[in-house]
Amino acid sequence: MIYITGLSISLFIAALLLKKKKKSRSDFILLGWILFIAIHLYFFYINFTGDIYKTPHLLGIHFPLPLFHGIFLYYYVLSVTHQFSKQKKLLLVHLIPIIVAYIYLSSFFMLSGQEKIAVFENKGKGYEMFLSVGLVLIYISGIVYMIFSSILLKKYKKNIHSQFSDIEEIDLSWLQFLIYGLGLIWGILIISNKDEYIFIGLSVFVILIGFFGIQQKNIFKKEYTVYKQQQKTNESKKKKYEKSGLTDDLANSSYILLMQLMKKEKCYKENDLSLNSLATKLEIHPNYLSEIINRKEEKSFYDFINDFRIEEFKTLLKNSKNQNYTLLSLAYECGFNSKSSFNRCFKKSTGKTPTQYLKSHRL
Repeated sequence: MIYITGLSISLFIAALLLKKKKKSRSDFILLGWILFIAIHLYFFYINFTGDIYKTPHLLGIHFPLPLFHGIFLYYYVLSVTHQFSKQKKLLLVHLIPIIVAYIYLSSFFMLSGQEKIAVFENKGKGYEMFLSVGLVLIYISGIVYMIFSSILLKKYKKNIHSQFSDIEEIDLSWLQFLIYGLGLIWGILIISNKDEYIFIGLSVFVILIGFFGIQQKNIFKKEYTVYKQQQKTNESKKKKYEKSGLTDDLANSSYILLMQLMKKEKCYKENDLSLNSLATKLEIHPNYLSEIINRKEEKSFYDFINDFRIEEFKTLLKNSKNQNYTLLSLAYECGFNSKSSFNRCFKKSTGKTPTQYLKSHRL
């Protein structure tokens, strides 16, 4: 029953994605993956029930299918994090093991229906080596693509900290869910190697995708709010700082202007302040500004801006005129966009929650 539920949910999610207007590349990749999961579940179901023997020409097609899941995950993460351009030409390379597997199986596909059934009934007689190597390849594929996808996500997290002063709207939980969910299925595969458990896991996985999709507005309604041009400027930082075009004189003079801008104009109060917008104010390249902050402050852009906001909050808190204002209203005045980002940054900076800090300074 759970397989039918998983198959139905897959088709339902696919229908939602098909109805979405102005679909992005990541939407198309997710759509393809969801449809593929539906096909994979269907093949397992007819194998599980024995109905596949009524259509023996379908026998064997499902063997290389597990190799697709890691590729779909990897390319989906690439697309959502705007790192797709460098990898799109390598798709054929990722498909080589699958292509080789189907070429090897071509001799099996040429057998008659009765001969195929006989091979299956004799536990793959004549193809034992293929089954053993294929299983190892599936293990390796799952592990490798989990690692690759995690590296992409980690790189993305680092990049947004170097580009934005507020990352609350950049929700990465969806990508983390996909990586951890598929990783769990691969763990079941490696530990138990029982098809029933694996496909129960896959069915639950796609059901959770449906539930998660309803809860997360970003999945079907909009892309993650990251500007591609800002991503591209960060990608160009390939050389070490000492080899860049930023001279010491330019770094020192720009740093002085930066600190004047922060202390006098208090531009950190702009809740949507980004590396690019601040670099424009200073009339320098965003890469140089990022380098200056890293050199002089040994901080990311995100931490640099939010530390100023925290200090401004402390200053406002000391002013008796602000006693009637809530902590959150003062935090918004300092440039924070949400309570959660304020609390997180404040605890990181002071080691205390805002409430604890207030109590300790009233004693």
